[in-house]
Amino acid sequence: MSGHGGSFKVIILALLANLGIALSKFAGALYTGSASLFAEAIHSSVDCGNQALLLVGIKASARPPSPTHQLGYGREAFFWSFMVAIMLFTLGGAYSVYEGAHKLSAHEPIESPVVALAILAVGVVLESISFKACLNEVRQINRFGGMWEWFKKTTNTDLLVVFTEDLAALLGLVIAASCVTASWITGDSIYDAAGSIIVGTLLIVVAATLGVEIKSLLIGESPATDYRPGIEPIMAKHIPGGKVIALIALQTGASEVMVSYKVTHGRISGARELIDAINAVERDVKTAFPEIRWQFVEPDIQE
Repeated sequence: MSGHGGSFKVIILALLANLGIALSKFAGALYTGSASLFAEAIHSSVDCGNQALLLVGIKASARPPSPTHQLGYGREAFFWSFMVAIMLFTLGGAYSVYEGAHKLSAHEPIESPVVALAILAVGVVLESISFKACLNEVRQINRFGGMWEWFKKTTNTDLLVVFTEDLAALLGLVIAASCVTASWITGDSIYDAAGSIIVGTLLIVVAATLGVEIKSLLIGESPATDYRPGIEPIMAKHIPGGKVIALIALQTGASEVMVSYKVTHGRISGARELIDAINAVERDVKTAFPEIRWQFVEPDIQE
């Protein structure tokens, strides 16, 4: 599970927190009849399933290369994270919108709104603990600067999903609590139903945003790091007068990169000497960039 250690702990914590939150929300929704609370219960249940899928992705992506997948299974993590986005859109967002629309026509009042608000408050506390742990992990590994830059450039989709889910969950809890309070004060259940629709819409927007980011990695995205400036001096050290004339880099997993580059032979004339020099380049590149798991170096002539 190389490259996923911190994410694994964050996912487990989020799973435990959401399991407790989901059970309390379902009990509260059944007791009070709150549409907003029921939408939040569905949200937390979907989050539990999502975190289970992320754990599946971590385990699957750690498998060694095979004859059918010679570059390994690193992208499994991207696939399962994409499945999470789909679940968040359908089971979380779409169902919450449906439930809210149903409650709009039913006009069912909330029973015991104090109980609903107490359960939502507990959810805020537990979700805040999970989010804080996730945020701390993000800050430790973020090398891109701002949080938005990290969101756009990170390849750690496990952590990206948990961070986004936790943030959406906190916003959803605040929305649900506000709408339950409005229904309690006014005696009009329309606010509670609207809360369910708003929470569902929020989840759909979050799922779509996640899906766009993860899709790019899934179909093959270049890593955020530009490796050419680091590889060129290594190349010049072992192949005097040589140049990198083409370089392709591809993200093959959360912390795995494949790099393929063409180099000129410089002042080296013998084939054996050139092979030894290329091998030395590969060793030094691997030392300088441990995340580069695969290297393919081809000698060529610059036109």
